[in-house]
Amino acid sequence: MVQLHVKRGVESQFLFSTTVDATLETVIQQITAIYNGRLKVDRICSEIPELADHGITLPPNMQGLTEEQIVELKLADEWEDKCVPSGGPVFKPDEIGRRNGHAPNDKMKEVLTRTMEEAKALISSKQVQANVCVTMGMVKEALDQLRGAVMIVYPMGLPPHDPIRMEFEDREDLSGTQASLQVITEDECQLWWAAKEMQRGKKLQDYIGKNEKTKLVVKIQKKGQGAPAREPLITDEQQKQMMMNYYRRQEELKV
Repeated sequence: MVQLHVKRGVESQFLFSTTVDATLETVIQQITAIYNGRLKVDRICSEIPELADHGITLPPNMQGLTEEQIVELKLADEWEDKCVPSGGPVFKPDEIGRRNGHAPNDKMKEVLTRTMEEAKALISSKQVQANVCVTMGMVKEALDQLRGAVMIVYPMGLPPHDPIRMEFEDREDLSGTQASLQVITEDECQLWWAAKEMQRGKKLQDYIGKNEKTKLVVKIQKKGQGAPAREPLITDEQQKQMMMNYYRRQEELKV
């Protein structure tokens, strides 16, 4: 199998396994799905600590308001009594007024945080160093783990406006956020190798030949951003090692 080390810019993303006979159309579709799926897992994991610490998200019209303002405006959260964590809530107010402060107890909090760490590890860029290829199945497994943990802690579910539920239901609104800049749709995704764009309509073997044991670094890029920076001939770690060997040799020669 051909192993592609997928990067965006200089940052490693994941290893992807394919064949030389695969069409670039299929490879780009699969890589884009994994790339965006990993982003979804990361976004959910960034919200899990908030859910664990401060409970469910308040309705949009109540977020950021003080208790006095909520009373004055006669606002009420209809989901507070419906979405109660297992074992009952522990009151931990949210200073920024985004969540309702009815947090899960320590046991339920542990379920959320432990599952979050497991899900992150499954699709982590550290899998590159471990030589583990990430698949869409692994991304779905991470999402299922997170969904299961949330259901254990909140058996009645989360409010429809909670960003975690919106992510699970593919209703997330990323407009105007930093996260939206990271997403690359399948249509706008380009794959580059050796400073060349790998054109849709061709097969992988048109670029790399028919050796199924090939390993190469490819970069994903949005259309219109031009060619990504080329890979350095040696990595920072390799350069550091070379310098250490050089100085060690110099010291040996002095003796």
